[in-house]
Amino acid sequence: MEKFLNNPIAVESLTSLFSQAPVGLAILMGKDLVIENANKQVLNFWQRGPEIIGLPILEALPEIATQGFPAILNGVLETGIIYKGSKVKALLEQDGKLEAHYFDFIYAPVYKLNQIIGVSIVATEVTDQVLNEKKLRDSELRFKELMEISDYSTAIYKGEDLTIEFANDQMLKSWGKSKEVIGLTLEKALPELKGQPFIQILKNIYKTGSPYLAKEDKVNLIVDGKLQTYYFNFSYRPIRDANGDIYAILNVAVNVTELVMERLKEEKSVKKYRDLAEAMPQIVWTTDAEGHLIYYNENMLKFLNIPMEEMATFDFSKIVYPEDLRHLQKMWITAGEEKKVFELECRYQDQQTKQYVWFLNRATPVLDEDGELNHWIGTSTNINEFKILAAQKDTFLGIASHELKTPLTSLKLYAQVLERMLRKTGDEKNADFAKKMDIQIVKLTSLIGDLLDVTKINSGKIYLNEEPFDFEKLVLETVEEQQMSTTFEIELTTSPVGMVFADRDRVSQVITNFISNALKYSPNTQKIVVRCESVSEDIHFSVQDFGIGLPEDKKDKVFEQYYRVSGDEQTTFPGLGLGLFISAQIIERSKGQIWVHSTFGKGSTFCFSLPKFIL
Repeated sequence: MEKFLNNPIAVESLTSLFSQAPVGLAILMGKDLVIENANKQVLNFWQRGPEIIGLPILEALPEIATQGFPAILNGVLETGIIYKGSKVKALLEQDGKLEAHYFDFIYAPVYKLNQIIGVSIVATEVTDQVLNEKKLRDSELRFKELMEISDYSTAIYKGEDLTIEFANDQMLKSWGKSKEVIGLTLEKALPELKGQPFIQILKNIYKTGSPYLAKEDKVNLIVDGKLQTYYFNFSYRPIRDANGDIYAILNVAVNVTELVMERLKEEKSVKKYRDLAEAMPQIVWTTDAEGHLIYYNENMLKFLNIPMEEMATFDFSKIVYPEDLRHLQKMWITAGEEKKVFELECRYQDQQTKQYVWFLNRATPVLDEDGELNHWIGTSTNINEFKILAAQKDTFLGIASHELKTPLTSLKLYAQVLERMLRKTGDEKNADFAKKMDIQIVKLTSLIGDLLDVTKINSGKIYLNEEPFDFEKLVLETVEEQQMSTTFEIELTTSPVGMVFADRDRVSQVITNFISNALKYSPNTQKIVVRCESVSEDIHFSVQDFGIGLPEDKKDKVFEQYYRVSGDEQTTFPGLGLGLFISAQIIERSKGQIWVHSTFGKGSTFCFSLPKFIL
């Protein structure tokens, strides 16, 4: 670390990083907190120019002397404890006047040779956000007035005990209650909700922060003195205060009982509509056995942006994302041959925006009396928003995993140093505890690595450093490493098989995953078999275990993201369910294939192949 700090190139790189960072960054040095470095963003926050660099912070910003910031900075300098501020108000001088600004910031100690020499500042301005939150509070009263005259049934439940703060006349009519229930908890006002899911759904929103939408949900309410069944389309949405904390839930509902009852009557009398209801869609379609369209609803015409007359000649292959088309055609043919449900996520081009949109396509085969395929009933559901949320989740996991790696590296180092120190003093018992801690850190580091790999794969940013290498040599090295860490017998059958062109480290990761899984899922055996052989123009690698095996209907799922062993085994064999998904992605992106043979209760053989590299 000292070498790094004394390296002039590293310092120049750090300065460049400061100047280009999208957040405010500064470093204050010494007891006087002298501004040693400050990027353009933080200077803009402070309403100062670069001439203040080299001045003590209180000389540069005298207006903050009585605002609490000096005490916080000195506290970090003296204690080394990081301070995080959220939406903190600061009065800063501009054109001779003090103006209020709001910031999220972190003060962290700067170390050199284990001594605190200064404080680093990372800050973002959130003034607009704070002011907007104030505006939202000011508009709450006007919002309630609008809800009172709304045609929709509307209510607000405040606090985790769900006190009814507001309910308009439409909602009171739906409940069969008067205004006397306002101020009561929902459970006291509507005791008939006991045993129904709604109270728990509302309480869960306080924990998750996620809105809840329902369509044609059944609810039993006491109206006119009788317990009656109704159906509603409704939403529960969290209401947040200026700090972003949930303090209430907005309930908007529409009574659709008459519509539902009418439809249920219709479904009982007409089998075709009952079949159609099984795949309730946004876009609905039916085809004959060969895939020619028979029926399509208005939503399909709207999405395609064409008149009905052009549907007969429309070429659907033109709107399918090119990379998805081949897989869609293959899956459709397979579903037809096996007379099984067709289900696939793919992208279609919106003919109005010209943007590709994710859809979930699902079709149920309808067979005739002889068991032959007669026609398909299908739906295509827009899942683009879900895909966007999934991408945001992956981004969060990637950032969180990356941020965890640095402290984990330090923890691992401390654990190893602690173990050595304890062994030197003869304290073997506590040294063993330190070693166990180190082992758990290694496991956690591996899990974080898997999460980072998955986020890279899902975002299409995983990088393969491909080069020719001797495949058998890699297998020998990896098996030797694995054998050193297990009491299992790893029986290896291999021969010179030639070179492959791939990422050596990533392929080693796949081999290691195969072997680790074989060891983990073979609790009652002490042997696995590893094979490496040349087959035509490919190199085949396999790991055979004699463990729990997989049911026939689960074999195709093991390479899916987050898939884990289900049933009783789940508690015995923990994990995130990412290893085989990552392995499959690495092999497929290396132009190889991956598959599994398994017999439930007898064991599994996981295999992959890579094309040979020929000079």
